[in-house]
Amino acid sequence: MATYEHSGTNKETHKAHRCGGGHWSAANIASMVLGFIIFAPLGFVILVWSILGNPVQELPGWIRAQWGRVVRGGKVKTVNGEENEVFNEYQQTQHDRISEIKEEIRKRAEAFRDFKANAQRRKDQQEFDDFMANKPENGA
Repeated sequence: MATYEHSGTNKETHKAHRCGGGHWSAANIASMVLGFIIFAPLGFVILVWSILGNPVQELPGWIRAQWGRVVRGGKVKTVNGEENEVFNEYQQTQHDRISEIKEEIRKRAEAFRDFKANAQRRKDQQEFDDFMANKPENGA
């Protein structure tokens, strides 16, 4: 939840709310509607995924990763199928690092969206304050 102040005579704090904290992009909503039309449990999966704040584009990759962990018993599959423990650890470390980077990028994008929304709100508040300060008293 973002907070910011406007530069009016009395300081007020405005809070910007995101709809349930989820990720409600057009792609997520369209996918959810199609999921409910095609197969209701699929729609529920997409709904929960969106509520958790994830873009629907990441859902197939997450499902593949989870399925792979179940099939491999938590081990990372090597390129040539060999069971080299050191290489597997290296590969898992790289995978984890990339996942962390993706999460950081997602958080930065969300922070930037919040910043833009707050900047627009501050601009609108300043325009309104200017209007109220310069309006004729008799309403004409």
